[in-house]
Amino acid sequence: MVGSSRAVPLRRRQSAALRSKPVAAASVGQPALYRLMAWLSPSFPVGAFSYSSGIEWAVEAGDVSDADTLRDWLTVMLADGAGFGDGVLLAHAYRAVHASADPRAIAELAVALVPTRERFLETTAQGGAFLDATRASWPCAALERLAQCGCAIAYPVAVGVAAAGHDIPLDQALQAYLQALVSNWTSAGIRLVPLGQTDGQRILAALEGAVATTAERALAASLDDLGSSAFRADLASARHETQYTRLFRS
Repeated sequence: MVGSSRAVPLRRRQSAALRSKPVAAASVGQPALYRLMAWLSPSFPVGAFSYSSGIEWAVEAGDVSDADTLRDWLTVMLADGAGFGDGVLLAHAYRAVHASADPRAIAELAVALVPTRERFLETTAQGGAFLDATRASWPCAALERLAQCGCAIAYPVAVGVAAAGHDIPLDQALQAYLQALVSNWTSAGIRLVPLGQTDGQRILAALEGAVATTAERALAASLDDLGSSAFRADLASARHETQYTRLFRS
């Protein structure tokens, strides 16, 4: 795992090396579209339905109590918290594959920066499950190299490596990942508040622009730009661990 004394130099070195080889946007073809839909579908066996990213505590604390407060909470998580961070990590993992760089460095950085124990469980459990399922069904050399890293794999890193290994355009993979992420958060909120399915779809529609904007920011970001100002969401994740009754694992 990357220690704090190595994190900043690593970010600078990787930012210079990987950002010098931009990956051009391209239209997504049928095989790529099929794979994206399969990998990021709720039915793909990563167990995403088991995690709420701290939303369960936010509901109990009263921060999230209806559709409007859920939408506002998710907007911050997406643009200023875990969503943006995951997007940056996915993009740099993708570029590492295209630059023939060792994926271990970005994999270690991703898990070193996780803010809470439950978020670590959430991202590494899903990342490991995604890696295993994708290697078994859609194997490629990039995924094999990632599997040989010998460290825990964060979910966005696994998705980024898979997308690069199968030549799926980065911008399309990133937007699809972020849309799937907010969809899972919204689903958790629907069950916890609770809300109706139509409210959930309205929230997803309202977040469409934020997903696109966050993806654009993540594409342009260096590893030095990684960080979060969604402090209440990080606090929710930490406090969920000792919540008296829980439906979700995070």
